[in-house]
Amino acid sequence: KVEFENVSFAYCPGKDVIKNVSFTIAKGEKIAIVGSSGSGKTTLANLLLRLYDVDSGEIRIDGIPIKDIRIKDLRNLFGIVTQESLLFTDTVAANIRFGTSKEVTDDEVQMACRTAYADEFIELLPNKYNEFLYSKGTTISGGQKQRLCIARAIVGNPPILVFDEATSSLDTEAEKRVQDAIEQATKSRTV
Repeated sequence: KVEFENVSFAYCPGKDVIKNVSFTIAKGEKIAIVGSSGSGKTTLANLLLRLYDVDSGEIRIDGIPIKDIRIKDLRNLFGIVTQESLLFTDTVAANIRFGTSKEVTDDEVQMACRTAYADEFIELLPNKYNEFLYSKGTTISGGQKQRLCIARAIVGNPPILVFDEATSSLDTEAEKRVQDAIEQATKSRTV
């Protein structure tokens, strides 16, 4: 359960981006926050992850104020997929493992990829999960990159997933596959 109670935040004093925002997301519930560009959607996600701290109000997870949770423990509760598909110059498997601080087996990496429908194209790569991805994943498509990022977000089995405009830069066909992956990945999680 995620709760925002009277949360306010400003990057610059006197210019609130978020002002007295309150809402609750029940455990296992999926919500969408909709607004124009610059309205604070990403800021809400950043506050939840404690990339920034609130100026006033409180954010709680299962009734515990997030400021009382160690940062590492807090961030282990989340899987995050952003608009920009960030991949590292390393193997496919290493890029997936980067999503958690837990030790994960090859089977767990492959299961996350199956859930994200990334296994479909990984199995066609010459070295499969050992395929080396170069800077920013330039050898695979945007939709394939996003599906790898979804696999990375779920590999540690976090109870909460955050998608920050995860399909906004994709074409229609790629968006459909990524939406399918999101639907599969979000079962039984707070999103």
